[in-house]
Amino acid sequence: MSKTLFSKRLSKELRDLNTNPLEGVIVEQAEDFKRWRLRLRGAPGTLYEGEMFRLEFRFTPSYPLESPEVLFIGPEIPVHPQVYSNGHICLNILYKDWSPVQTVAQVCLSIQSMLSSCTKKELPPDNDLYIKSAQSSPKKTAWAFQ
Repeated sequence: MSKTLFSKRLSKELRDLNTNPLEGVIVEQAEDFKRWRLRLRGAPGTLYEGEMFRLEFRFTPSYPLESPEVLFIGPEIPVHPQVYSNGHICLNILYKDWSPVQTVAQVCLSIQSMLSSCTKKELPPDNDLYIKSAQSSPKKTAWAFQ
């Protein structure tokens, strides 16, 4: 995908996020097309109500054909069965089920939904082992989805 299309797509997404902000999602930093930081507020009535988390989106010029790298950055990393303590997120739409029609806003909604459906704050059972062997990019992990 050419840089022009990549830039146009992200410019449109950023404009949409600023024009029609999602409830509980705040664009914190998006000066370039390589890395965006957003704040995500835990939804009312959930285990994460009132908590604020920070997400980082890392884009390559292949976006949207290739998914962005998305992770929580500290120290506000939620304790959740699908979120490792290094911020890596085990969510299929970020990897094998990515579709170029998905947007940053839709990814944020999916992550909010994942957090909202949680019934117990706990780390993934293999957190310690994963942290020891994980690469810096969650996209280099061979995720096993149920």
